Parts: sequence; structure tokens; C-alpha cells
Amino acid sequence: MMRGTRRFRTGLTAAGAVALLCVGSLTGCEVAKPEASASPRPTPTPTPVWDRTPASVAAVGDSITRAFDACTVLADCPEASWATGTDTLVNSLALRLLGPERVAERSWNLAKTGARMAELPEQMARAGARKPELVTVMMGSNDACRARAELMTPVAEFRADFEASLASLRRAAPKAQVYVSSVPDLKRLWSSGKDSALSRQIWKLGICGSMLADAEDLSAPAEKRRTAVRDRVVAYNTVLEEVCAKDRRCRYDGGAVFGFPFDGEQLSRWDWFHPSKNGQARLAELAHRQVTAPEGPA
Repeated sequence: MMRGTRRFRTGLTAAGAVALLCVGSLTGCEVAKPEASASPRPTPTPTPVWDRTPASVAAVGDSITRAFDACTVLADCPEASWATGTDTLVNSLALRLLGPERVAERSWNLAKTGARMAELPEQMARAGARKPELVTVMMGSNDACRARAELMTPVAEFRADFEASLASLRRAAPKAQVYVSSVPDLKRLWSSGKDSALSRQIWKLGICGSMLADAEDLSAPAEKRRTAVRDRVVAYNTVLEEVCAKDRRCRYDGGAVFGFPFDGEQLSRWDWFHPSKNGQARLAELAHRQVTAPEGPA
């Protein structure tokens, strides 16, 4: 009996408290219900635009990416490529990202020796068909390295072709990431080899005539020609940076390759122009640093 009375009084007291709160209200009283206890909702983690661990790599570009003259004279050596090579001494970007067990099946070298920017849209279309998670681009040296400086690719054409290249990739692989390497500093290359009788003799065979022809000529006209070639390379790199910046899945190297001081050890002993295996390894290091950097060029 006591227990029943106590429960009744407790209920009455609660009801009376509610009634007192409602006294004088002209619109009635809405009794608030206690909120149900719930765990706080987790804050969603945004998916980063740039994935630092891509699972497949396609490489496009020219003879540098084909590792021309890195192993034997006048021949491609794709196994020594900075981008997709399998040579452990080079330790390519793909080898670092994918590991030796996957690099052969999950990377593709679609570059072509002698290619210029006008050929990149087709290479990009072939790369896109593979649905890679990362595409590496190193193109532009052959646009500046012509028989004569007057034959260099105009900057406007270079820009249009690079824009068309990214558009071609996006049609086939809209989510593919793109790593764009800067064009090397060809004048620094001339400066590092001009005092070598061997390199000058090799360059006379017609290698990058716009910059390397008459390497021992220090006259004002020769210097003006070399400066014009270097300025064109700088303009090409500006185009690469600007066009890449408009694509949220594109990363430019910040001029890392342009600023790297390639010396005799990093150059092919057969032409003193293309990277040796040592040079290819340095390119791989630069690329891996940029691709895996948290917030852009490192």
C-alpha cells in the first residue's frame, strides 16, 4: 500500500509541475520530450584530390622517358626509364610506387623518341585507354631542340597542343592524375659540356643544333641564339605550369627538372645529351618526391 501511494504522489507532483508551467498561457503548453542520447556523428573526412599512392602508372613523352642512349648507343632502353623502368639501379617512379611485383603489369611506357608536343594528344589518348591512376608527362625538349632556333615550336602552338592533350586524357580517364615534368635547362647542358673536346665533337653530329651547334663559339650572335632557346624553354615551362594549374588532378614539378644541374655523370657517354642511368635515377628521385609530397611540389 505504501509503495502504491508513493508512486501516485510522485506522478502527481510531476503533473503539477507541468501544470504550473502552463498557467497563464493563452496558446497552450507543449511538454518537451527528453532528447534521446546518441553518439556524436563522425565528421566526414574529405577525399583528397591528389592520391600519393597511385596503383598504376602510364608514361608519355619523348626520348628521355624512353631512356634513349642510357644502355646502348642509338637505342631506347625502357627498362632504365625514370618513369616506368624495371632496372633497380634506376629505381623508377613506378618501381617505387608499385613495387617490383606489380610494375610490369601496372605501368606502361607510351613515350616515343623524337616526339614533340604536337604528338602528345595521341599519346594521351593511348594512355587514357589504359585507365591509369597516374600519367607522367615529360615533353618539350624536342620542341626547343631543332636544327635551327627559328624552327622551334611557337609558344601558342605548344600551349594549344598541351591543352588538347589534357582534354584527350580527360575524355578517356577523367580521374587520372597527371604529373608534369618541366623541360630541362638546355643552356646549362651546353655550359656543362662546352669545355670538353669529346662532347663538342659528338654534338657536331647534329644533336640539338639550336643550342649545341658551334659549342665553342662564344660570340655575341651565338650567345643571343642560346639565350633565345633558353627563353623559349622557360616559356614552355610557364605554359606547362599554367595549363596544369587549371586541372585539379594535375601537378607540375615546380621547375625541379629545369633546375637540376645535370653533369657528366648524369649524361649518356654516347651523346652527352640524354640522361645516363645515373641521370634517369635522379629524374626518378625528383618525380617521386613531387608525386608523394602532401601539398604540391616539394
